[in-house]
Amino acid sequence: MVLHITLSRETIVNDKSPMTFVLATVYRPPGHHTDFLQEFADFISELVLATDKVLIVGDFNIHVDIENDALAAAFTDILNSIGVRQHVSGPTHCRNHTLDLILSHGIDVNAVEILQQSDDISDHYLVSCILQMTKTVNSTPYYKYGRTITSTTKDCFLSNLPDLSEFLSMSNSSEKLDDVTETIDSLFSRTLDTVAPLRLRKIKENSPTPWYNEHTRALKRAAQKMERSWRKTKLEVFRTAWQECTLSYRKALKSARSDYFSTLLEENKHNPRYLFNTVAKLTKNKEPTGTDYAHQHSSNDFMNYFTSKIDTIRDKIVTMQPSITVSHQIVRYRSPGEQFNSFSTIGQEELYKLVKSSKPTTCMLDPIPSRLLKEMLPDLIDPLLNIINSSLSLGYVPKTFKLAAIKPLIKKPQLDPNELTNYRPISNLPFLSKILEKVVSSQLSSFLQKNDICEDFQSGFRPYHSTETALIRVTNDLLLSSDRGCISLLVLLDLSAAFDTVDHNILLNRLENYVGISGSALAWFKSYLSDRHQFVAVNDEVSYRSQVQYGVPQGSVLGPLLFTLYMLPLGDIIRKYGVSFHCYADDTQLYISSRPGETYQFDKLTDCVVELKNWMTSNFLLLNSEKTEVLVIGPKTSACNNLKHCLILDGCSVNSSPSVRNLGVLFDGNLSFENHISSICKTAFFHLKNISKLRPMLSMSNAETLIHAFMTSRLDYCNALLGGCSARLINKLQLVQNAAARVLTRTKKYDHISPVLSTLHWLPIKHRIDFKILLITYKALNGLAPQYLSELLSHYSPSHPLRSQNSGNLIIPRISKSTAGGRSFSYLAPKLWNHLPYNVRDADTLCQFKSRLKTHLFNLAYT
Repeated sequence: MVLHITLSRETIVNDKSPMTFVLATVYRPPGHHTDFLQEFADFISELVLATDKVLIVGDFNIHVDIENDALAAAFTDILNSIGVRQHVSGPTHCRNHTLDLILSHGIDVNAVEILQQSDDISDHYLVSCILQMTKTVNSTPYYKYGRTITSTTKDCFLSNLPDLSEFLSMSNSSEKLDDVTETIDSLFSRTLDTVAPLRLRKIKENSPTPWYNEHTRALKRAAQKMERSWRKTKLEVFRTAWQECTLSYRKALKSARSDYFSTLLEENKHNPRYLFNTVAKLTKNKEPTGTDYAHQHSSNDFMNYFTSKIDTIRDKIVTMQPSITVSHQIVRYRSPGEQFNSFSTIGQEELYKLVKSSKPTTCMLDPIPSRLLKEMLPDLIDPLLNIINSSLSLGYVPKTFKLAAIKPLIKKPQLDPNELTNYRPISNLPFLSKILEKVVSSQLSSFLQKNDICEDFQSGFRPYHSTETALIRVTNDLLLSSDRGCISLLVLLDLSAAFDTVDHNILLNRLENYVGISGSALAWFKSYLSDRHQFVAVNDEVSYRSQVQYGVPQGSVLGPLLFTLYMLPLGDIIRKYGVSFHCYADDTQLYISSRPGETYQFDKLTDCVVELKNWMTSNFLLLNSEKTEVLVIGPKTSACNNLKHCLILDGCSVNSSPSVRNLGVLFDGNLSFENHISSICKTAFFHLKNISKLRPMLSMSNAETLIHAFMTSRLDYCNALLGGCSARLINKLQLVQNAAARVLTRTKKYDHISPVLSTLHWLPIKHRIDFKILLITYKALNGLAPQYLSELLSHYSPSHPLRSQNSGNLIIPRISKSTAGGRSFSYLAPKLWNHLPYNVRDADTLCQFKSRLKTHLFNLAYT
């Protein structure tokens, strides 16, 4: 291969540091070399983790230009999994094949040109390119107001706090409750200003050494002093003292770094967003995410946009309403025995548990930081309990609890932060108001569960339900349909600002007539929804206050539950057409299956979507046709291919896509999940690269915590869907786990990885998938999973008495094709369950089952 590279570097002010990258050349001889793929995967994964910018060039003798070439497909899979790009797209050999490649990671390769050479020089062509090298600039310092909270703040606060005995009696009117709430907030705020006043601080975001403290600074100064003395006098005593001081400084610095990360991980182990941002800053891998939006837009700009957006959507819906007719409007009136009349007051112990179990997130509306409130809770619990119980008994929500500070959150990191359309409003509410909402949510959820009011196929914000359980049921149904030779149509409906357009009158009518809420409980919800206000807070700038006329607050505790109740009639409409469905909050999936020659059955789905759109319009919900997606699932036949090109849903006008993102999982036409696995691998290698930079600073336990937070969580997310996938795809995930184990244990590239995984007690990917499937099976058999999963499993009961009748086995359904039905949950779960030893299946508790199951699978994997 002949290569010509031109290096182009962007000029950065005050940055004279050299910009380096690793250049590797590869030559692979022609022929079938089965070991090359595995060796190259190990090589490139190690190289990508070891350096930021990598360029790999060479003659690979792989025909990447041939689509059906098996070696080329496997080679491309490896590149996609690790996030390496291939830039050559034309023939580089005299026989018109693309054999010479340019691979890059972390480098922009532009202007790739292929110039044909004389055959006397080489049978390969000249390949030239330009490398664009950039380097991020550290952010400048800025000033921000903050408080200094120390270990003595609690005692000082309590000693300066006025007597609260007059606020311990229950309020008998809404006016008195408002006065009590506002007075207590004022007392808390004034007292905190006395003991910990706001001060202006200089903050530098990208501090390269946040663990650097006074002790390490003093040791460094001492070492520098000894060095100057030695260089001046050349006395051996100063040289020895310099070496000892330097050694002490390095040990202290290493200890300070370890202590810093230990504290950071312990305090934020349940806050992955904060950990991600911190790790990205420390590794200087932080890209602009639009957090500095105040320089582009003011708080009033955001407030105007959020308000006008909802008004525009509502106006659009109003113009559509006269032209629609809703033929299936459902109203249910509950009998008096099924009514929810009032909330029950709570005691000190229940309030204490709620506060202690809540995340210490602090809103700018809180009079004192939530963490400090939790520390002082035993001394302040009585007045707080009075406020909550007064609100429950009066059916009234204090005004201070109905004011929200909106934080604009960019929808995706790669979106342009200068566009207001790329932000969504997240409501930050006072800490105590969220505690009140938790009390209401708990009692309302118990009533819904007791009276079986919830939609069976609504998995959002319900105990034992999750995105994974929802996708397991949908995937199971689609795989079984494919196993029968059917074509399935999956429609993912998208709503525009669904939470923000909810009509309060319709919601209250739904709560009263459909759910059965009345009396003071209904009055509480009327108070909760009325007279709400909000403002936008951006970088210490506050907008004007706007009244909330529609919607449920995003970021509240009750918002998601109220929205699911608002959507309750949806299920009855869909069932009328014989269409299968599943919901997760505002995400609705519709799917129907048909024989290849009977695709007219899909007209039912079309009619269903039309009526759903009409119902949504009448309930002030706008179906977004542009973001609604359709996926055709079935065998690669001509009938299926033709359907992909001609599918149009009346009223939505959407065309089918080759793949869709469904609750965070990429679905493709044959449910192979190949695109999803490639996406997981790319993201995992990105995070592993950041962790590998910090590995020298981390202890073993801290590094493992980061790996589990950023990588294992992604490998395990919805991995029950991957049961029965091809070994080729599972090996791609195994490559990620192997790389993580090598980074964590600093194992050499050519050392066998299985003993390392065994030492770490990490189950291989295949066994992790089996573990998840069996765990969900145990839950489904013991009432700890949704009913829609439990009904897929049946105990084996022979027609006449046999020794196996008490074995606890499950019925394995018959399937016609192992390629589809063999990957379904209803087939894999019984098959795996029946192979478990009896002592594992017979566990009394979920914890006991997890422990026994992991031991069993560990022995299978490593013995």
